[in-house]
Amino acid sequence: MRAVWIASYGAMIGMCLFGFNGCGDDETAAPPAGESAAAAHHDHGHEQEGPHGGHVIELGSENYHAELTHEDQSHRVGVYILDGEAKAAVPIEAESVTINVSVDGEPSQYVLPAAPQPGEAEGKPSYFELVSEPLNSVVSGQSEKPNTRARVSITIDGKPYVGLIETEHHDHDHDHDHDHAH
Repeated sequence: MRAVWIASYGAMIGMCLFGFNGCGDDETAAPPAGESAAAAHHDHGHEQEGPHGGHVIELGSENYHAELTHEDQSHRVGVYILDGEAKAAVPIEAESVTINVSVDGEPSQYVLPAAPQPGEAEGKPSYFELVSEPLNSVVSGQSEKPNTRARVSITIDGKPYVGLIETEHHDHDHDHDHDHAH
């Protein structure tokens, strides 16, 4: 059942990102079988902004969320791990987060090392970042290449999680400074 849900969710995001003229906000459409209208609307993660001004990405069945931030000037890409409500940071035992990108069928992988925030215990960060112009171009929607896809991958408590990243251009202002520990 979970595999069917993941496939359905992936297909829905794929259609939103790569076809049918975007998602639209037609809330009168029936949600997929087994989902309430509220759950279907929540799954439209690109409409939600996280506590750090980034894009919220669902991980699992709302067990966790990732918040993707980017700063176009510095080319800094960050991922915060958030709770199931996408409100509070969740420190986890991980050294890095991986973002897998495919541009015109050519794969590339970016490893974002842990960047512990003030007050976090040693070895339990909630934030990961990398300075990369190519990755920033993809996640900010500035890549001119067609057929661009990206996903974030992380293991939390021994369980792998994958979330799809919106790669279309968006109008959010992510050039503002985020409070990152370096």
